[in-house]
Parts: sequence; structure tokens; C-alpha cells
Amino acid sequence: MISRRALELATAILTGSFGVAVVVSSLDNGIGWSSAGVDAGTFPFLTGTIVVLGSLYNLVRGVWPAASLANVPIAITPLELRRLASLFVPAAVFVAAIPLLGMYLASAGYVFAVLAIPRHQSVPRALAMAAATALALYVVFERMFQVSLPHGALAAALGF
Repeated sequence: MISRRALELATAILTGSFGVAVVVSSLDNGIGWSSAGVDAGTFPFLTGTIVVLGSLYNLVRGVWPAASLANVPIAITPLELRRLASLFVPAAVFVAAIPLLGMYLASAGYVFAVLAIPRHQSVPRALAMAAATALALYVVFERMFQVSLPHGALAAALGF
């Protein structure tokens, strides 16, 4: 089980880290005014600063239980955590598989896994939907928009 306090603190730290990364990268692009107007990093810098300030506020509210709902003992039950993992884990595997398998095979595998493994659809129907997804991605991006999606290391090794 995950407590509300732990969830608030983890979220504040995660979003704060993202905000700091935006601020640091925007400093490389320059902030302020130049002869051409506003420098490229000014608006990302302001956005990152707002994210950092909001994260600090949430961090303080998470530390002081009287100021928030952090005194609620359980935020996520084991059942809810399993449901969350059933959404997150396949998506993470999908993203990790793209460099190896390419977008088309990884998408087909993701659709198949999400439909067939939890038994939302039969295996033949899940295979058909997976193939249709890969084909639709290919037709829309490669043929219609003429944008090449990642083909992956497998395609490169096979010479495609």
C-alpha cells in the first residue's frame, strides 16, 4: 500500500525535477532580451520556474500533514496498484521495444498484449486488431504523410 503522504512527496519531487531540468536547459538557450526580441529560453525558463515553485508548494504541503490530505493513511490499495501496473507496464515495454522492433511491430505487440493477455478479446481477434494497427500506422505515416517512423534495429539487421 502507498500512503497519501508518500504519493504527494514523490509527485512533488518528480515534477520539481522536471521543472529544474527545464530551467537548466532553458539557460543554455538564453533568457532575456536580444536584438531580435525575446530569447528562445525565456518562456521555457518561466514555465520551469512555475513548475518548480508549484512542486515546492506541494512538497511543503506533503510534509505538513495538517495542511493537506497527507494524513490519509492509504492512497492506493494493492488492487488499485495492480490496475495501475497493468496500464503502465505494457506501455513501458512498448516504449522500450520501439528501438529494437520498430514502431510497427512494437505497436502490434502492444495492442495484442493489451487485448489478449487480460482476455478482453480472443486471441484471433487480438491478432487481427494488432495487424490492423500496424498496417494503419504504416499507411497513414509512411504512405500518406511520407513520414518515416522508427523501423528499429531488427529491420536494420534484416536489411529493410
